Amino acid sequence: MAVQQCLVIIKPDGLVKSLTGNIITALSETKLKIVGAKVIKVPRELAEQHYEGLKENKGEEIFQGTIDYLMGKYHTDRVLALVYHGENAIEKVRVLAGETNPESAHPVSIRGKYGRINSMTKVFENVVHASDSEETAEKEIKLWFHPYELAEKIYPTETKKQEEEILVWK
Repeated sequence: MAVQQCLVIIKPDGLVKSLTGNIITALSETKLKIVGAKVIKVPRELAEQHYEGLKENKGEEIFQGTIDYLMGKYHTDRVLALVYHGENAIEKVRVLAGETNPESAHPVSIRGKYGRINSMTKVFENVVHASDSEETAEKEIKLWFHPYELAEKIYPTETKKQEEEILVWK
């Protein structure tokens, strides 16, 4: 069994429907550790980078609808991003999440219980995102989190001195 990481995003519809607790409780069945968590307003650049392969695979309309959905155009403008860590993390999380299409997802999976296809936008409002491979998980986690935002060192890091302005507490 391989120790893996998996990025989980509770999407805007999950937040607006107050499903965060239900989803985290369901995911706790995996016995995986949460090593990162944050609520974030998703900027367009992040959404586009996250779904960069979708345009080629599904077309411009699906891509734009998915970007708008993740950025909160239809619900709220926030998501909860989590990093799960442990043995077979990806498979464990994806089994509980269910199929991407909520209508195809097992009825007791997270997407099966709480997801829907929005008939107006044709967007899969599937409540959660879960990384589908180790390569994708690493790319996504590095996109959504800085190393210092994680409770454990899960990938190699290095220290760099930066001379930039940052927002700090007063």
